[in-house]
Formats: sequence, structure tokens, C-alpha cells
Amino acid sequence: MHENQTPKKQFWRSLIYWAHQHKMLAIFAGLGIILFIGGGVATGVFLALNSQPEPVAQVSPAPEPEPEPVIYYSPLTGSVVKTEAATKQAVTAIMIENSPDARPQSGIKKSGVVFEAIAEGGITRFLVLYQQEKPQLIGPVRSVRMYYVDWLAAFDASVAHVGGSAAALKEVRNGNYRDIDQFFNAGTYWRATDRWAPHNVYTSFKNIDALNKAKGYTTSDFTGFARADSDAAAEPTATKINITISSALYNSSYSYDKKTNLYKRSQGGAAHTDREAGRITPRVVIGMMVDQQSVFEDGYRESIKTTGSGKAYIFQDGTVKTVTWKKKNRSSQLIFVDKNGDEVPLARGQTWISAVPNNGGSVKWQ
Repeated sequence: MHENQTPKKQFWRSLIYWAHQHKMLAIFAGLGIILFIGGGVATGVFLALNSQPEPVAQVSPAPEPEPEPVIYYSPLTGSVVKTEAATKQAVTAIMIENSPDARPQSGIKKSGVVFEAIAEGGITRFLVLYQQEKPQLIGPVRSVRMYYVDWLAAFDASVAHVGGSAAALKEVRNGNYRDIDQFFNAGTYWRATDRWAPHNVYTSFKNIDALNKAKGYTTSDFTGFARADSDAAAEPTATKINITISSALYNSSYSYDKKTNLYKRSQGGAAHTDREAGRITPRVVIGMMVDQQSVFEDGYRESIKTTGSGKAYIFQDGTVKTVTWKKKNRSSQLIFVDKNGDEVPLARGQTWISAVPNNGGSVKWQ
């Protein structure tokens, strides 16, 4: 061995020498080394191919919650309507006669709110308000009185009538109302041939809507009565109502039907029916006690105090609640409050309000 050889060179020289001396053993050793290295490489490739990382679970973001559906309510009746536009539809108030010669009337059952009061001589008359309701035969249409104007003023309503008392006409013609008097809009009304005048003037919502549109009366902006969902009482406590307003021909009664949660109206001792739509069945009945007296204007007229306050009885869901009615002025809405001064919500649906004279009238139930 040369002294200047490095350890590395010495190792390889020794290995070669050994291989020459032991050829067969060197061959087997070389083959073993090759197989060892090849096996290692193959194992590494196999592991690389088959040892993929575990897939990461894809977490989907939580779905956005569905927005709560918007529910729209009629400001006149509190009933559900389809669109916001429907809540702003024009309101029309129509004066409908109630003398025996006018019965059965048309278009009352399919209405929103009815005010009943004495016109003259104990004969009652109805101020009937419509918004979503569109009957195509309404009448007989008659003249208006001042206290009906007081009630309709809060509804931003057109008022359909055939003339009226001097005080009422002066008010509705002062430019602050949507007056659609038959006197000036004859084409919107007609006279039926199966009844005698003056009990035969009729109209329809095809005509009324066309007239309102022509005059620009297409929406109404007002605050209606407070309304709320309610159900029939488990044990009804007021199922028979009797309202004395003047005489037997005009006094009314109601029979509560728990199945429908409505009140079947009668007057003059017989069922009160709409000629086309059948028995009149309001959802809410209100007897409103009022101060009333006869005054001389263009003849003797009734005068009803519509502002201030008074006692009232609300019948709904088979029960009765004694409340106070309040109305600040002509343009403000009539409200009903309990003993704490809180407004009492009415059930959703047709509401019938009878103005009952404090002097001689009464509201009784059982």
C-alpha cells in the first residue's frame, strides 16, 4: 500500500482485490445490493402512489334563511290581501236605503264596514264602505246626511249618493271630499224597472271604479280600526243580540253562529238578506250609543253627535265587551277603548256599526 493513498482509495482497492479473489460471492453480493435498492425504490413509489392525503371534507356554508313572507292587510276590514297596492285601493262609501220598499238590498253582504243610523221618521239608512269588495249591483242608492259624512271623512273615501240634506251637501261639495253625487254623474247610476222611484237607483263597481279613475280617485290613505286575529270563544257568552234603534220595522237582532264565527243579521223580525248574495253575516257587530235629536234645517232632520265619546258594545267571537267610543273631530277616525284607555282591536272582517239613540234605544244580549 502506498503511503500517499487516501483511505477512500484504499477502501476501493481492497474491495476490488477481494472481489477478484471471491468472484462468485461478489456476484451474489452485488445482486443482493441491486435487489435491495430496487425494492426500496419500488416500495417508495408504491407508497407515494397509494398514500394520498385524506380528502378534506367540504363544508357547505349554511343556507340563508328564507325571508318571512310579507302579509298585507286591508286597512278597512283587516283581512289579508294579496299585494301592498291592494291596501291602498280607493275606498268608496255608498248610501243605501233601508225602507221596506228598498228591501232586499243589493251589494251589502260583500262590503267592508257598514254604519247604520236613523235618517228620518225612525227609518234607518246605511253608509256602506268598500275597498277590496267589488259587487256589481249596489242599491237602492239614496241621499246623504251630515253624520254619515262625519263617519266617512276619516276613510279618505269617495261618497256615492243621490242628493242629500242641505248641511250634508254643503259639506261634501266644499272641495274637501270626493263627491260622486248621482246629480252630477248620472251615467254612473241607473233606475231599475222592478221598483218604484225613489227606491230604484242602482250602481255597480264597474261604473264606480271607472268614475273614480276618471276623477283621479285611485287610492285612499287612511288609518282604519285596530284589528287582530281572533278565534271563536270556547264558551260563547253573548249569542243573541237585540238592538232597539227605533221601531219594530227597523230594530235588528243577531244570532251568533259558532261554526262560522259570524253573526246572522235579522231586522223587522225577518232574516236580513242581500238579494244576490244571501243572509247578511258580519264578523263584528257594534252597538254605539249616541245623542240624537230632531232639528229643523231644510225640513226636520235628525242630528247625531258623532264627536266626543260615548258607550259602545263590541260583539265578536261570541262574546261582548263594553267599551268607550271616541272621535276627536270630523276627520279623525272613530276608535274604541277599554277602561284603561287602550284601543280595543276588532276581529278581521266585515264590521257592522249601529248608532243607537241614548233616548229610547238599547242594546241587549244573552
